[in-house]
Amino acid sequence: MCQIALYPGTFDPVTNGHIDLICRAHEIFHDVIVAVAHNPHKKPIFSVADRVAMLKKATAGMDGVTVTHFDGLVVDFAHKMKAKVLVRGVRMLSDFEYEFQMALTNRKLSSDIETIFLMPHESYSYLSARLIKEVANLGADLSSFVPDFVAKALQKRLRRK
Repeated sequence: MCQIALYPGTFDPVTNGHIDLICRAHEIFHDVIVAVAHNPHKKPIFSVADRVAMLKKATAGMDGVTVTHFDGLVVDFAHKMKAKVLVRGVRMLSDFEYEFQMALTNRKLSSDIETIFLMPHESYSYLSARLIKEVANLGADLSSFVPDFVAKALQKRLRRK
């Protein structure tokens, strides 16, 4: 039985939906590795180091959850970390098509790595990091979307000049 799962993502920024999926994955797997992707194509507003630090703070006290970062193919990183399962979140049907394509591509690249899809709690099913950045930029109250420290970091980063 697989004991290690890898939850890769950009996490720019980490949301309550991400944290919910980490908790759900940890109920299934003994060890969950949360891996922040170096993905400059997504034009993140936070550095990899900032995103790792936010995730470490958000998961503090969760035994068996570790946070790190990676560059390159996720299946190569999964092998390096001895993870046999990739965890992906699916909020809406629109997520599924992209996630399904990615899962099949990863399977073709490495047939020994499985992908499982987890759904967040319905109260987070509409959340996306992109949406959070948009509403933060417009001055919205973020308290129900992200941890307080993430909201403060977003407000500081997006503060209008």
